[in-house]
Amino acid sequence: MDYTLAIDGAPETIPGGTGVLLLHPSIGETDRIDTDFLKTDTDNFLVISTRTTAREVEQKLEHYDVDESRADILDTLSVERGYSRRPSDRVHYVASPDDLDGIVAKTEEFLDSHTGKRRVSVDSLTEMAYYADDERVYEATERLLDLLDEYDAVGLFHLSKEVHDEETLDRFRDLFDGVLDLGVDGGVTADFDTA
Repeated sequence: MDYTLAIDGAPETIPGGTGVLLLHPSIGETDRIDTDFLKTDTDNFLVISTRTTAREVEQKLEHYDVDESRADILDTLSVERGYSRRPSDRVHYVASPDDLDGIVAKTEEFLDSHTGKRRVSVDSLTEMAYYADDERVYEATERLLDLLDEYDAVGLFHLSKEVHDEETLDRFRDLFDGVLDLGVDGGVTADFDTA
């Protein structure tokens, strides 16, 4: 199954099972790319949020006119920070951003309980590594990519260029079929393995 990718410079479509890495500057405007990715050619999507609460994700989706009825949100912050939580059919929680097993398990639950075209956004790997460590996040990313492959879904994974050293960036790059590099000016460079 192919998915439309509405991002300038990237291929028009990507096959199911594809993971895309979004490299961005710390102050980069990633919301536009993220929401374009989520609202195009999809039946259901999961936002794994390690930077913001479920409420903030809902506000972002509303602001960018994304169909919230297709959205599941995995909030990894509210429990740890003691915020009030409102679990629902569409909003899920794990204890903290370093609960990587919980994040992988909730992602599998989402993929297993929805049919059709499914997209996953991980915002962000950098934040996960801040709470856990690069190695554990790398392994969790491998597991998430395996799930995308198994369920014929696609995913967009955020990683800050300014936080990690070049060796770490290269290591993560090598996991992905496609890399989007967001510049400070908002321009995007795409590098996809089309083999």
